[in-house]
Amino acid sequence: MTSATVPFAEPTPARGLPDVEVVLLGGDIGIYALARAFHEEYGTVSTVVTRQVSGPVADSRILRTREVGMGASDEQLVSALLEAGREIRERRGADVPIILLANADWLVVLMSENREVLGEVFVLPILAPETLEAVSDKAEFTRLCTEIGVPTPRTIIIDFSGEGPTRVPEIDLPYPVVAKTSRSSAYSRVSFAGKKKVYEIASLAELEELVRTLDAAGFDDRFVVQEMVGGDDTAMRSITAYVDSRGEVTLLGGAHVLLEEHTPGALGNPAAMITTDQGEIAEQSVAFLQHTGYRGYANFDVKVDPKDGVAKFFEVNPRIGRNNVYMTAAGANVARAVVADVVEQRAIERITPQREILYSIVPKPLLWRYITDPALLRRVKAIAKGATVHPLLYGPEGLGRRKYVALAMVNQVRKFLRHYPKPTTDGF
Repeated sequence: MTSATVPFAEPTPARGLPDVEVVLLGGDIGIYALARAFHEEYGTVSTVVTRQVSGPVADSRILRTREVGMGASDEQLVSALLEAGREIRERRGADVPIILLANADWLVVLMSENREVLGEVFVLPILAPETLEAVSDKAEFTRLCTEIGVPTPRTIIIDFSGEGPTRVPEIDLPYPVVAKTSRSSAYSRVSFAGKKKVYEIASLAELEELVRTLDAAGFDDRFVVQEMVGGDDTAMRSITAYVDSRGEVTLLGGAHVLLEEHTPGALGNPAAMITTDQGEIAEQSVAFLQHTGYRGYANFDVKVDPKDGVAKFFEVNPRIGRNNVYMTAAGANVARAVVADVVEQRAIERITPQREILYSIVPKPLLWRYITDPALLRRVKAIAKGATVHPLLYGPEGLGRRKYVALAMVNQVRKFLRHYPKPTTDGF
C-alpha cells in the first residue's frame, strides 16, 4: 500500500561542501524529514534527542537517537542536549559547528528560554525571545497581520489568567465557531479528557462548557474564538520559509493542501499536499516576516475562504513544520538555507521549489475519495504519476523502514474511517 517515492540519490558529500553536525530535539515525522534533508545535502548523520524513540526516528541509518525518558523534565532535556553536543565536540573537535533545531512549538520555546547555556555549545537559528512570544501567540499574530493588511479570520480572545471562573466575552460571531489555544506551548502543559487541538463550537452553551473544562484543568493562558472559514481541507494552503540573519527570506515555497489529519490531537496537520506557486499568499507571508523582524524557519497556515476567494492567515509556526519534506522533494532542500546562513555565513539567492510533487502519508486510494473537485483530482493524479513522496521512505534506509511505513499507511486508513469517514464542507 505504500506510495512510490521520488528517487533520491544516496548522499556522497563532495569536496567543498561545509562540514556540519546537527542535533534535533523531538522525534516526529518532521524531525525525521529534517534529518533526511541534511543527510541528502551534506551526508550528515544527525543526533536526535527525544523523550521516547518512536517509529519515525527508530532504527534509522541516517540518525542517532538519545532517549531521555517520557518523564524527563525540561531541565533534563536541556542537560541531554548539552551532553550530546559536548560528545560531538569531543569526537569532531571544536571547529565543527553544531546546529540545534526543534520542530514543536514548546520545544522551540524551551530552546529560547535556555538559549544562553545552549549557545555555548550549539548554533541556534531561532527567533529572538520577544519576537517568538509575539508571533507564537495567535491573538498577537492576528494583530500583527492587521497592521500590514494581511487578512485573518475575525477573532475574539478569552483570557484565562484572572482569578476565579473565566468569563466568556460577548461572541459577535455566527455559530459554529472555531476555538483553539492562543499559544500551543501553554496548552501543552495541561491535560484533560477530550482534549483537542481545535474545537468546532456549535453554541454558546458548548463554548461555556469548554471554558469550564479548561478552568478545571488549570489552563491559565488565552484561547481564541474565530469565525468559521468554510471549505473542506482542499481550501488550506501551506507556506514554508527561512529568514536569514540579514533579514532576507532565503527559502520560500508553498503547497495546496489536499487532506488534513482528523484525530483530536493532530487535527489540521497536512496529510497530503501538492507543491504549487502560491503567488500573493507567498508575498503576504514575506511581508509578515519582514514586518516582524522574523529570523529562522517559519510555516504559515492559510485558508482560502470560498465565499470571497480571500486567503485568510490562521497562524505562523516558529519552526519548519512536520510536513517540510515537500520542499526538499520539490528541489528546495530545507537544510541549504540554514547552513548558508549560520555555518557559511553567506548571502544566497532565494531557494524555491522547482517541480510539482505529491506529498502524502496516506494511501492514494484513500486520498482520492476525499478530493471531491474532479478537476483538482485529475491534476493531483497527474502530479502523483510523476513524483510522490512519503517523508519516511528514503533510499538509504532498509527494508524495516518500508515495513513500518506500510503498517503506518494501514493505520491511517483506520484513523480516517473512524474520525473522518467522508469529506465535509468545512473540514470538521
